[in-house]
Amino acid sequence: MRYPRKWLEIFCALLLAGMILVPFLQVLSRDLLGTSIPGSGELTRFLLICLVFSSYPLVIASGENIQMSELRDSLPVMSRRWLNRLIMAASIIICLFVAYSAATTVQTNFNRATPVLKIPYWIFFGTTVLGLLGAALVHLLQGASTTDNKSDSGV
Repeated sequence: MRYPRKWLEIFCALLLAGMILVPFLQVLSRDLLGTSIPGSGELTRFLLICLVFSSYPLVIASGENIQMSELRDSLPVMSRRWLNRLIMAASIIICLFVAYSAATTVQTNFNRATPVLKIPYWIFFGTTVLGLLGAALVHLLQGASTTDNKSDSGV
């Protein structure tokens, strides 16, 4: 799983670089040339949406997702194991449900595009679908390999 993760990290780093570079160029263009770059705001929003959903599986895999584990950590070991399994199952179900909803949205809006740059909407929603399917897979892999420790899968 190391190889695909590295490619995803590179992809997300490129999205982040683009998200920083586009507004920077917009400011330079406005200040130095006196003109703005058409569609720069639209492109920045596009990159942000893609970055958030593309990086979600990386966040989960690295254990950096927000967990309120005080209650869970105070439970006896057997109760903690069952709660961890419940959290893992709920996380997978929620990720799959939102991915399904985004896939339905892709089908509904397949021929629509953004107003200025004409970026197809399916790209926005496609990254959502892929990111959440990846997140569900990471939750599943973490749940299958986790025994009883603090880095258990959680939402």
